[in-house]
Amino acid sequence: MPQLIFLPHEDLCPEGALFEVAAGISICDAALSHGIELEHACEKSCACTTCHVYIREGFDSLEEASEQEEDYLDKAWGVDPDSRLSCQALVGEEDLVIEIPKYTINMVSEGTH
Repeated sequence: MPQLIFLPHEDLCPEGALFEVAAGISICDAALSHGIELEHACEKSCACTTCHVYIREGFDSLEEASEQEEDYLDKAWGVDPDSRLSCQALVGEEDLVIEIPKYTINMVSEGTH
């Protein structure tokens, strides 16, 4: 089974995390089931950017992002070539190293919509 390695994040997992998951689970669901409270304001329906993560290793093992995911990533804070929405990125057969951004844009809690 592939391993997910979460780099330390000041608030969500200060020590970082490492665990095995079955292929086919979303990165968001895997994180949530292991106590990493990734924000997911749209309830994982690919309608916001709050679950944005960086895939620092293993990016090419993921299926390509959909056009809808790409459109939302264009609106995310601090997007880079390794960015994915964790609710849409399904774990493949390779290990992943994941970094959670310091900030997210939550249009619901920030009252910007």
